[in-house]
Amino acid sequence: MKGREKPPIRLTPAEIAFVRGLAIYEDPDVLALNKPAGLSSQGGRGQVHTLDELLWAFAKPGKARPRLIHRLDRDTSGVILTARTKPAAGFLGKAMMARKFAKTYRAIVTPGAPEPRAGTIDVSLRRDEQGREAYMRVCDPGHPDAETARSRYRTLAEAPGAALLELDPETGRMHQLRVHLAHIGRPIAGDARYGGALVAGGHPVPRLMLHAAALTFPHPSGGEKRLEAPVPADMAALIAALGLG
Repeated sequence: MKGREKPPIRLTPAEIAFVRGLAIYEDPDVLALNKPAGLSSQGGRGQVHTLDELLWAFAKPGKARPRLIHRLDRDTSGVILTARTKPAAGFLGKAMMARKFAKTYRAIVTPGAPEPRAGTIDVSLRRDEQGREAYMRVCDPGHPDAETARSRYRTLAEAPGAALLELDPETGRMHQLRVHLAHIGRPIAGDARYGGALVAGGHPVPRLMLHAAALTFPHPSGGEKRLEAPVPADMAALIAALGLG
């Protein structure tokens, strides 16, 4: 429906309590949440509500729900930003298109620290549809479907068989960090789609070990805002078990 808000989703008290518990910052313009792994931002399949649908828990009677400004992969945790008003959504959407958002991620990779330990991956990507699944592939910049993609990385800690990286994507392509790290031979642990290890240092990896730790953006009311989300318990436990903490 163009120009019209979809009718409200009916949420259970448990769903309302759950999504309200994810909030890490709220003001009249924006609402930020710490999305858990396993929750789709939008367009999920099956009976479970997506984060976009759960945002009805924050809507005032007769008003629209907050609008997602960006997305995180279903299995990625961390900071996700929404706009509470249409003007704020327009402002933030333009700021993101102008690359005024700075995102910082944490990731566990195997089989060790990259060489060099810090650098920039500047490798074009293209979308590849396989049935109902979409992948991103490294490609020549001259490919007709090529999209420029740049990711900065820095090694924070390393241990036998694994490393903890800080990642700063300069562009926002789908699966960008996952494909770039796999391309340099350091796939993210738990990333079965792109060759990530399911066991690291003898410890099982429960899921994709990628977390959106911080987001810096221009605030609709002026100035710049930085929001941070703590690493979730399962990732923190693996970091400790591997000796990366």
